[in-house]
Amino acid sequence: MNIMNLLKLPQTDVIEDLDDPSATMLHAEIINSKRFLRKLYVDFYRSLKRKLPESARSVVELGSGGGFIKEIIPFAQTSDVLDLPGLDHIFSALEMPFGDSSIDAFIMIDVLHHIPNPEEFFRQADRCLVDGGKIIMIEPANTPWSRFIYKNFHHEDFNPQADWNLSVSGPLSQANGALPWIIFNRDRKKFCDLFPELEIAEIKNHTPIRYLLSGGLTLRQLVPSWTYGFFKTVEYLASPVSSITGMFQTIEIIKRKA
Repeated sequence: MNIMNLLKLPQTDVIEDLDDPSATMLHAEIINSKRFLRKLYVDFYRSLKRKLPESARSVVELGSGGGFIKEIIPFAQTSDVLDLPGLDHIFSALEMPFGDSSIDAFIMIDVLHHIPNPEEFFRQADRCLVDGGKIIMIEPANTPWSRFIYKNFHHEDFNPQADWNLSVSGPLSQANGALPWIIFNRDRKKFCDLFPELEIAEIKNHTPIRYLLSGGLTLRQLVPSWTYGFFKTVEYLASPVSSITGMFQTIEIIKRKA
């Protein structure tokens, strides 16, 4: 018997069409019901908050989905391309409705690798950001450990040889988990040439095991929720080898002041 089938959530908890808004609402229920996973999201949100510009007030989360960013950053504006209840904005990241130089920061968790035309997204972000504004995102990393996991146990494509653009199918079903690495590592010079005013300030790999232990959105939680602090400490102690073990990376981009 396939061990992955034993670990999967019951089929009643799975919606096959990821582009159906009901799937995102189900993901919100799963995040809130799995305490280990929810604690990880809290840590992700807090890490993004720490990187916001000190005076930031106009902050937009792209791809908010079923998250709960306002619990951590109350003044953040939520948005998504899907028509979901409770959002502040519904729009495509390729056609943002904000004025020039009006946004202090865009924050994103697992969003960039779903955007079909990243070049156009960065043009839009560059237009909307104030000088000194930031794009702060958490995305899949491309390390030996993450490649093994994403290529063998994850439903999304992970192709480090691909180009920037994704085949247009649906806002969530289209994806390449390796896209952030492609843009900021493999094709770093191309990015810098296209967007000289957008400085890649930091790329940091992290979180090798906590997401796996949480079971994510489709698998059962593998450890008791009360062990979260222990495994967080284990990851902290293992951070010197995050370049080969991290499953996620935090990317910080700053718009240079004119």
